[in-house]
Amino acid sequence: MTRSDAHHRIDYLEYAVASIDVARRFYGAAFGWTFQDYGPDYCEFRDGRLTGGFFHGEPRPGGALVVLASDDLAAREAAVTRAGGRITRPVFEFPGGRRFHFTDPDGYELAVWSQS
Repeated sequence: MTRSDAHHRIDYLEYAVASIDVARRFYGAAFGWTFQDYGPDYCEFRDGRLTGGFFHGEPRPGGALVVLASDDLAAREAAVTRAGGRITRPVFEFPGGRRFHFTDPDGYELAVWSQS
């Protein structure tokens, strides 16, 4: 038996959201993600490298912290705020770069980081 290239790698993320339309607008405006609807209760997202999905259900904030990369941290922080996100931890330095944390409209906390 051989292992695929995807063995032990994060392959897909799913979020329960109160409104698929709100999630789509937020992540599209903040990060430029694209979307494919699969019926009224499921929407797949693509960031250009990873795919995942939003499904209609009770939001479950918490769990693993998803960290997104950005070449322009200041621009991304502004885009998150304009899209309706709430900054929960302003930009700070850490070994390897800088990042900020935010919550999306359903209360999920994520982070965005940059090497510079």
